[in-house]
Amino acid sequence: MKSLTLALSAAALLALAGCSDVTVYEPGVYKGASDPLVEDLRSEELRAELDKRMEKQRDR
Repeated sequence: MKSLTLALSAAALLALAGCSDVTVYEPGVYKGASDPLVEDLRSEELRAELDKRMEKQRDR
C-alpha cells in the first residue's frame, strides 16, 4: 500500500510539473499585435447575425 501511495504521489508530482509555466493576463485585454475581430465586428451583416444568435439563446 505504501508503494502505491508513493507511486501515485510521484505521478501527480510529474503531472503537475508541466503546470508551472502559466501566464495570467488581465481579462478583456488583447495581448496580440492586433485584434482580428475588431474590424469584423464593425460589419453590420456580422452584427445582425450575432444578434440573431443571441435572441435564440436568451431563454437559457
